[in-house]
Amino acid sequence: MHMYAKIYQFSASVGALEGYVYKKASAEELGLPALTVWTDNLCKAYNHLPSEVLNEFQEHLDRTLGRALHSLKPVLGDGHELVQKLQSLIKGAAEMPVSDDDFNKQKWFE
Repeated sequence: MHMYAKIYQFSASVGALEGYVYKKASAEELGLPALTVWTDNLCKAYNHLPSEVLNEFQEHLDRTLGRALHSLKPVLGDGHELVQKLQSLIKGAAEMPVSDDDFNKQKWFE
């Protein structure tokens, strides 16, 4: 698979995750078995991307996953395995979002 396709699939999955977990009120509503598979797949995909590729979009990934974690932490807690796995993909290259609604970062196309 071409690298651009890998990047697209990874990014689409991260964005879909952010939307899926947004404002969920309970672990049951999150569907933990499916969320576990999703998280594991994201971690595997992340670890298969070259560092020079990750360096190009890490700050954007940090913000997207940061917003997702703002939704997950109140439901699962900081120490939950899924929270920890997703947190491990955040490298702190960008200013972290302050909430799951923090979309204040200007986009490249604006």
